[in-house]
Amino acid sequence: MTPALFTEPLGWAALSALAAVVLELGWRRGRRTPVYRRHLLIFLLVALSGAWQAPGLRPWLACAAGGGLGLALASLPWLRSRRLEGMGWRRGAGRRPDPGAPLVLVADPHWSGGLTGLREAQAAWPGADWLFLGDVFDVWVGIPGMETPLEQTFLDWVADRRREGRWVGLWLGNREYFLDGLAGRFDLMGEGIGGALAEEGLAWEHGDLVNRADWRYRLWNLVSRSGPVWLFARALPRGSAKALAGRLQRALHTTNRAYKLAFPREAFRAAAAEHPGATFITGHFHTHEVEGNGIALPWAHEGRFAVWRDKKVQIQD
Repeated sequence: MTPALFTEPLGWAALSALAAVVLELGWRRGRRTPVYRRHLLIFLLVALSGAWQAPGLRPWLACAAGGGLGLALASLPWLRSRRLEGMGWRRGAGRRPDPGAPLVLVADPHWSGGLTGLREAQAAWPGADWLFLGDVFDVWVGIPGMETPLEQTFLDWVADRRREGRWVGLWLGNREYFLDGLAGRFDLMGEGIGGALAEEGLAWEHGDLVNRADWRYRLWNLVSRSGPVWLFARALPRGSAKALAGRLQRALHTTNRAYKLAFPREAFRAAAAEHPGATFITGHFHTHEVEGNGIALPWAHEGRFAVWRDKKVQIQD
């Protein structure tokens, strides 16, 4: 006969794993809560259920282990699938007050020493709205106390444009972490797939999730934006956290270089085909490519931006 002390915790773990999966699948539909926050809340809820079932450490550990397992199992399809709606989130206005205004598109500026090209584009398009398609800085971590002067300068610039009545959107890339606390500083902020100004026939994502074959990158994306990493970063002294961000910045200079240089044409064409009747744009690849209704925007690191106007993307030299 199996000891009760073993069967009860095993049963609690199994039920907790099932509860975590059900909660996760149901909560994904909202598209307003980033994955790390959602997973932390689900894990906390499921783990605490052990304390309600029986006193002692064993039930809590069993429920905590089951909750973690359930969340991991629910995330496995993200490693290969293009059905990634639950991996992302968005908040704000998915329409512009003046759809006829030009929309400046800024993809992957990777600003480090200054906001290269931003003032020049503003002067060239004084009445324009703005959409930033990720990788704004080499690394941008949205944890209080880790702001850099350059990031604050950019946020001040955004605030000035919005006071002028311009629409400003930011779609997060693979170098932005935990920025949802800044969502109120933009008219639209989001992450993952599914970015769109539907009334204008424009759809986008950053581009890092286009290639479904690159499961190692997707695993890194999940882990680096997970609840445990957020808790770890919040617990570190700010000096240590900034030093860690600096090391991450240097490491990311070479991360996925081969993936970016070998443009995944078939995967990109398939991703664009998911948006029939719309123009689909991405950044990420650091190269200007056109496949079907999809356009990969050029690298904006040297100030080379694009403009959406009259339902066409114009690449600015």
